[in-house]
Amino acid sequence: MAINPSFLFLSLLFLFNGCLARQTFSSQQFQNECQINRLRASAPQTRIRSEAGTTEWWNPNCQQLRCAGVSVMRQTIEPNGLVLPSFTNAPQLLYIVQGRGIQGIVMPGCAETFQDSQQWQHQSRGRFQDQHQKVRRFRQGDIIALPQGVVHWSYNDGNERVVTINLLDTGNSANQLDNIPRRFHLAGNPEEEQRQLRRLAQQMQGRSERGEESEEEEGEGEEEEEDNPSRRSRHQEEEEQGRESSSCNNLLCAFDRNFLAQAFNVDHDIIRKIQRVRGNRGTIIRVRDRLQVVTPPRMEEEEREERQQEQRYRHTRGGSQDNGLEETFCSMRIKENLADPERADIFNPQAGRISTLNRFNLPILQRLELSAERGVLYNRAGLIPQWNVNAHKILYMLRGCARVQVVNHNGDAVFDDNVEQGQLLTVPQNFAFMKQAGNEGAEWISFFTNSEATNTPMAGSVSFMRALPEEVVAASYQVSREDARRIKFNNKNTFFFTPSQSERRADA
Repeated sequence: MAINPSFLFLSLLFLFNGCLARQTFSSQQFQNECQINRLRASAPQTRIRSEAGTTEWWNPNCQQLRCAGVSVMRQTIEPNGLVLPSFTNAPQLLYIVQGRGIQGIVMPGCAETFQDSQQWQHQSRGRFQDQHQKVRRFRQGDIIALPQGVVHWSYNDGNERVVTINLLDTGNSANQLDNIPRRFHLAGNPEEEQRQLRRLAQQMQGRSERGEESEEEEGEGEEEEEDNPSRRSRHQEEEEQGRESSSCNNLLCAFDRNFLAQAFNVDHDIIRKIQRVRGNRGTIIRVRDRLQVVTPPRMEEEEREERQQEQRYRHTRGGSQDNGLEETFCSMRIKENLADPERADIFNPQAGRISTLNRFNLPILQRLELSAERGVLYNRAGLIPQWNVNAHKILYMLRGCARVQVVNHNGDAVFDDNVEQGQLLTVPQNFAFMKQAGNEGAEWISFFTNSEATNTPMAGSVSFMRALPEEVVAASYQVSREDARRIKFNNKNTFFFTPSQSERRADA
């Protein structure tokens, strides 16, 4: 299928225009939200049950999430569960906590490169050959980047539940609506989720007059319809459609049936079917039979092919073979696995490991202005004190627990407590923090609101303390030159401290 370069170029601009920086008004709007005197590790506040899974939202109205300009949700998908197509008003990072499945992402203007094979068509005895955009496999440990406004769906084709943690960067410049998380559903019945999000949005806006404004607008519309018989007849038809699809709240339900029939070039009966949602199945439905779509045969082959495409693009970049459109947009990698121990960027056999993901190893993150890390701490090991130079950090505890301390610019400890499995904690930009795992260790995933998030350690071999002259350390902290030397050089590690070290200090 040929790609229209002009349409593809416009689609690319539409998707990623302005993504190189966060909104300038966002920092002004939320500057008072970061006057935080106390942080809390929190669990999801709302839980929406669907036929084949659940969607849980952390309260976007809480101060620490408003400070970071993000919203967070967690989805659980049961085996044979299908998350219906939708898109959001903000870029997303999605981490697979457990399970495996497949996901489709619809990039505007890109070709349908996945097609039924002739063999399948022959076995189906003349079945029409389907074609669609690329479908990717995912597994535990994958992190997936989703641009704003891009349709996506997912399906659990495994034997265990799929659990995902999703961060929506509502403060990103790509979101030109507001900082309320919005999911635009293209199928199903999202009524309950929409109701819950409206309630949270009202809390964020603090507008009790919201209902009065809606009533005034409806009243004005009724006066116009009384003066215009054609408007009145259309209103009656819409009411009849509403009675037939009273439980339908997705985007296709509100359009005029005649318009949709012309747009899809199908009979009205087909439009009536897609606008009629039977039962309250929610946004995650159970497929009666196994979903049969064209997918890569093995995950390893898919990942190898994507990396080869990326290497070919980098090799030919700037040459005559680079068309600058399809290779950078339609074929871009959108996922990376962070769970593999061999992928660790920072490793200490006594303390733990950290795997980072940023614009250098997943280029799409430069457009989304997001990054991530997955960390593992062994029994009683810890991360030395540090601060995030250029990003807010949103931490989700995957397993175990860790004691975390966070200190603000006044030198006040705004958090000093355990973060347990399944809890969320936001560390604002420049707030200093450290963490130490419990007896069973700790594993976490962190999201950052910058595509190249940078930390400054306060101790260790690459710390700010090591970079200071010895006399400056001695004078600043009123200690002897010998003590200053110990402060600078005693910890040979880069980011970790081990339990043996901490125990020796305590004994001393």
